[in-house]
Amino acid sequence: MAATSKARATRRSQLHVPYGDGKGDKIDIYFPDVASEAWPFLVFVHGGYWQYGSKDESAFMVNPLTAQGVAVVVVAYDIAPKGTLDQMVDQVARSTVFVQKRYPCNEGIYLCGHSAGAHLAAMMLLTNWTKHGVTPNLRGFLLISGIYDLEPIVSTSVNAPLHMTLEGARRNSPQWHLEAAPVKPADPACPVLVIVGQHDSPEFHRQSREFYQRHASSHFPAQTLCTRGWKASFEELHDVDHFEIIWNLTQEDDVLNQVEPWPFPLVAAIHSGQHGPFSPIEFEEGSF
Repeated sequence: MAATSKARATRRSQLHVPYGDGKGDKIDIYFPDVASEAWPFLVFVHGGYWQYGSKDESAFMVNPLTAQGVAVVVVAYDIAPKGTLDQMVDQVARSTVFVQKRYPCNEGIYLCGHSAGAHLAAMMLLTNWTKHGVTPNLRGFLLISGIYDLEPIVSTSVNAPLHMTLEGARRNSPQWHLEAAPVKPADPACPVLVIVGQHDSPEFHRQSREFYQRHASSHFPAQTLCTRGWKASFEELHDVDHFEIIWNLTQEDDVLNQVEPWPFPLVAAIHSGQHGPFSPIEFEEGSF
């Protein structure tokens, strides 16, 4: 909450902007000081088991990024039990479309999500934008400590408020459906950066690495970002856990907020203007 309070007190913003007709269809938009409508936009999707958290406590990176000319959009969606996973995926898609329509001269939209939010952001790789009437100017994805195969969650307590069936888990697992994404992205230079913290749980490490790249097996065909034509990268951030990796975004000197030297291609592109307390141990005890 402290980061959001600071962002709202110090940055120019438009809060609780509706991107649809639903009560939960809201975004907060934070602007750089320079007047323009052609900024690059980072659209952030919060985590929290798909059942906790909100945009009102998720403006971690606003001050560091707006100070460097990047507009930041923080997305609200209907968490469980009110919202289903299908609804959440649709809300993130509609919020992205809204940003594109409202700021058609943008210098690129970069989708970023943490934990459950990384899952929702990754589902945008599979979105059929034609039905939304506009194709967002997507220039990159930053997926932080995400979950990309939901099937292991079905039998855990995490699923109690989600009421997710095995079919629903598979339908909403980007790991299962990369073959539905374009063989080559609309923008071949669009990078997808998969990040995990050194002290994230083994399951987060496994899912992140396998979403980035895995060999075909009887359980999965070779459906990975690399084999499907995306410009994908994988990074393990040193000495951070599942929560520190996102909390550190409040710090201007955090590795993900620095301009140069820049080891990560996604946020380098942004800056250059080019194209409840849980323990992160296992699914039962982790925060998604």
